[in-house]
Amino acid sequence: MINKFKKMVAFEPTKLPPEWDQRLAGYARSADFYRSIPECNSEIIQRIGNADCVILSYTSSIDREVLNACPRIRYIGMCCSLYGPESANVDIRSATDKGVVVTGVRDYGDEGVKEYAISELVRLLHGNGGVMWKDEPAELTDLNIGIVGLGAVGSILARTFRFFGANIYYFSRTRKPEFEEANDCTYLPLDELLAQSEILITCLNKNVVLLGAREFGLFGSGKILMNTSISPSHEIPALRDWLKTSGNYVLSDTTAGLGEEIALLPNAFCTSRSAGLTSLAKQRLAQKVIANIEAFLSVSIE
Repeated sequence: MINKFKKMVAFEPTKLPPEWDQRLAGYARSADFYRSIPECNSEIIQRIGNADCVILSYTSSIDREVLNACPRIRYIGMCCSLYGPESANVDIRSATDKGVVVTGVRDYGDEGVKEYAISELVRLLHGNGGVMWKDEPAELTDLNIGIVGLGAVGSILARTFRFFGANIYYFSRTRKPEFEEANDCTYLPLDELLAQSEILITCLNKNVVLLGAREFGLFGSGKILMNTSISPSHEIPALRDWLKTSGNYVLSDTTAGLGEEIALLPNAFCTSRSAGLTSLAKQRLAQKVIANIEAFLSVSIE
């Protein structure tokens, strides 16, 4: 029989379907699931209380203050992506110092992002949403598309837009020659990529900002920027200034990916709905969250 936590607390909405929240609760002797986002650390601490298992999504954070105030935590399960300490909304290093295990997931919402990117760009290129990028409808064929960040999402988008006939260029921290050869795309340093690209798609980890005033100057005018990250890949004042030029557009699936003031501009398009949280993505996310919990409980000793 699998071990159970003494108390599980999801101190904010998990974004999982209700039936999966119920299944999660079955891994603890008692469980509390909150349906609102806490406003501050003191509220997070109050909600966690004496729980030994904490569940959260990407909308709140657990920092050292919370960890110090809740010493009974043994396990933190993130219902969102975890790629490394730098981009996590949990203080991984402090948790490790305290012997707290933190798990997250990867690659659960990529298919939805791919469909979003194609849908929104085609709408803008053809003018189907009431606004058209050029004076006449444009195709993806032979457009120069630059992708910044060639992780799971960036790789999928590179293959997808190449299928539609676009010319694909990319920049990432590490060059990937095998991917280039297999998918007919070209690596460029960031400055060259910005100058070469007509459409730029940023696929970066949370809190990674690469585009400032200098980079937007290199990117130039008459261009489209799409951000698929859950936080801005740009300095907000620099993007605001770039959007003052007619013919420049920015797209993101969430307000958080743009910044609230940017999302209100007439040449910014935001669906305000995470493209990576489709019904199927939620199922994949839930399965991975539960697999992480089962793996921890299978070897843990109270």
